[in-house]
Amino acid sequence: MRLRVTITTLVAVALLLGTLFGSDDDFPFGPIRMYATTDALDAPVRDTRVTALDDSGAVLELDERDTGLRRAEVEGRLGLPDLPRLLAEAYARRNPAAPALRRVTIVVTWHELHAGQPTGRTSEETVASWER
Repeated sequence: MRLRVTITTLVAVALLLGTLFGSDDDFPFGPIRMYATTDALDAPVRDTRVTALDDSGAVLELDERDTGLRRAEVEGRLGLPDLPRLLAEAYARRNPAAPALRRVTIVVTWHELHAGQPTGRTSEETVASWER
């Protein structure tokens, strides 16, 4: 009985300290910010996509199957200066028989909201690009 109470107390203290002072790296004893925060109801929502132009002239939209990186992982690395080039290299490794990529562009579409509902207005922003 004492052991259960001691373990429960230690876990509760760890959760409390993690909540107050922890970061996402301390999960499960620290908060995961994406679940611990909210955006304003009128803040625009980001939709990120990766497009590419290959040597055959085809325009591609790259996804996890093409590069091995999910959209959330790409969004988490947007500040990385060589990200489009790294995505092109990942694509080449995963698709050795495909034509080489000539250009990779990361585009963010911002969807405007009003009171948490889409307004239908969007704007696009090219946040990074690489060209061979």
